[in-house]
Amino acid sequence: MIDLHTHTLLSDGALLPSELARRAEVKGIRVIAMTDHVDYANVRLVVPAMVRACAARNFGNIRVIPGVEITHVPPEGIAKLALEARALGADIIVVHGETLAEPVAPGTNRAALESEIDILAHPGLISEEDVRLAVQRGIYLEITTRRGHSLTNGHVAALARKAGASLVLNTDTHQPEDLRSWEEARKVALGAGLSEEEVKGMRAHSAELVKTRGGFDWSPD
Repeated sequence: MIDLHTHTLLSDGALLPSELARRAEVKGIRVIAMTDHVDYANVRLVVPAMVRACAARNFGNIRVIPGVEITHVPPEGIAKLALEARALGADIIVVHGETLAEPVAPGTNRAALESEIDILAHPGLISEEDVRLAVQRGIYLEITTRRGHSLTNGHVAALARKAGASLVLNTDTHQPEDLRSWEEARKVALGAGLSEEEVKGMRAHSAELVKTRGGFDWSPD
């Protein structure tokens, strides 16, 4: 499995990057992006720290990609912050979408999709217009295994199918118990109404993103 949305204690996760990597490896995750929450206050602290950790290559057999999740930033500030995070070395740029579980500012989904990002995470009751914009912009929409955020997985899956949007399957891990094996994550995706072929397609999409942004090939088992 590839998991492109996780958190460490560099933001609000519970684990050191090294421990998260080890626990993910035991779960069968082969590639992981560590995408700690950032805004303008901490982006210059978090991204260089994760880039240094990844450069040390001290994570065992799992491949780790440095990233960020731009979180609760006012919509008008997302585009500039995404560019700054990329310049600092974040390979995977995620934006915290308009989940029903948190009071995300209206307009966040649209601002994210107009920015240079890779994944719009848990986009809640995303509009069909915004899903079509994701297609045009080549941005992946997330199906998540995380409680609360997963409430609208079925809505996201249905609109993505209708518009031809690309989906990825992530855990949004904060605590050790949030990590999921591929089989566990697969069941969440099937529960959202996706077919087995569509679930396999999400694995392929994650592999494509790893190749494009992470700079290496990984073929799903």
